[in-house]
Amino acid sequence: MLLQMDCSLAEKYINSSQKVRVVTEFWVEKNMFCPRCGCVHIAHYENNKPVADFYCPHCGNQFELKSNGGTTLKKVNDGAYSKMIERITSMNNPDFFFMTYSKRDWIVKNFFFVPKHFFTPEIIEKRAPLASTSRRAGWTGCNILLENIPSTGRIPIIKNGIIFGREIVMHKVNMADKLDTANLKVRGWLLDILSCIERLPGSTFTLTQMYGFENELSKKHPDNNNVKAKIRQQLQFLRDKGVIEFERPGEYRKLNW
Repeated sequence: MLLQMDCSLAEKYINSSQKVRVVTEFWVEKNMFCPRCGCVHIAHYENNKPVADFYCPHCGNQFELKSNGGTTLKKVNDGAYSKMIERITSMNNPDFFFMTYSKRDWIVKNFFFVPKHFFTPEIIEKRAPLASTSRRAGWTGCNILLENIPSTGRIPIIKNGIIFGREIVMHKVNMADKLDTANLKVRGWLLDILSCIERLPGSTFTLTQMYGFENELSKKHPDNNNVKAKIRQQLQFLRDKGVIEFERPGEYRKLNW
């Protein structure tokens, strides 16, 4: 895997977004393996595919690429808000690749994979509608709030210029897939609890510490009248899936995947 992208591909384009799209997508097609089945290369769809940018010719999984010429990807601009919500609540939502690169020399700095089941409506931020004077007056875009996705679902393939091996990436993907659920409400609770656990310092935590998130979780899930019971339920689920382990009554340990 090479970190240097071929910037010569951008020479025949004038629009900056087109230049970025051509260069970054070519790099992915030539360098990226399928993080799900391990196929050595993934293929590029024809332009303007409505669902995704790439697919694996072996397992058929689909991927969409988002790139940014900066150092971090905390918030990523995306398309229409309504379309994005429709996609992530459907059964054909693709997995995502997120990339940061150096604008000066077109070198990939970070590249990570987010499985589709880590997307919920809560991580999609609705932008203000375009002004009435705009050509697309009233159109409403969105942002993907990557920092709101648990780190378990942000699987590094390249991190600060360091490349992770295919076996390591696939292992993390397989572990993350244990948390897959098609039920959006269940998914929302699960990822919220996982995010709370990740925010607690150290490798161990207590049930009392988790109860400290009760008010925050109540606001996110106002239809639930017994948040503490829900916390215990989700901790049991995460223990069964090997994300955490039970140490003694009321105490848990985070497991390092």
